[in-house]
Amino acid sequence: MSLSPEDIDRHRRHILLKEIGGPGVAKLRAASVSIIGAGALGGPAALYLAAAGVGRIELWDDDRVERSNLQRQIQFSDADTGTEKAASLAARISALDPGITVSVQLSRFVEGATPSGDILIDATDNFETRFALNAFAHANRRYLVSGAASGWSGQVSVFASGVIAEAPCYRCWIPEMPPAAEACDEVGVVGAITGMTGSAMALETVKLMTGAGDPLIGRILLIDGLRTELRGVHLRRDSQCPVCSI
Repeated sequence: MSLSPEDIDRHRRHILLKEIGGPGVAKLRAASVSIIGAGALGGPAALYLAAAGVGRIELWDDDRVERSNLQRQIQFSDADTGTEKAASLAARISALDPGITVSVQLSRFVEGATPSGDILIDATDNFETRFALNAFAHANRRYLVSGAASGWSGQVSVFASGVIAEAPCYRCWIPEMPPAAEACDEVGVVGAITGMTGSAMALETVKLMTGAGDPLIGRILLIDGLRTELRGVHLRRDSQCPVCSI
């Protein structure tokens, strides 16, 4: 894909990076991503990917903006209260770069759904959806960029069990729903932590699309906001995993 003069002007800071350059920007323009969840993680991930010039972005969310969201979901303004999150985020993306193709699914991802992106981003807030999306990614040989945030902590990883032999999937990390799992609206979270987590998810996606660096495949990035520390842990494929060992 050739770059227009506008593309070159818009993305010159990426073009200056040897790991991306003009060929990498062209790869981003040709890429597609499905972002499942348009809230605290999906918002910053979507905006950074749009700013990077990802050509096609699909947004999935069935929720509406509430005033309590604004503390962390900075893609929305007070005037957006009551609007559909995915539609409002799509409008922000189009305003940022009119050349991006944005599609909206005003529904929650459930088993049997078929997101179209070459790369899937899990920005959801419940284990049932995470498990279903992980199974879809594995069965359809797609990368799954996953993030979560709660309190002062965040975590990010790339699950590639359907793409790379012996790579772990999300169920190798979380095999079953934790018995003490709490609903998103029952726990507090620092807004900046969701921004850090969502930005890290966008970074991993850009790396996958351009071939730059080493993505977090087989590794989990743990963000500790209280101590201002980043820590990485290795994750191996579970030979008893109910998804990727079958």
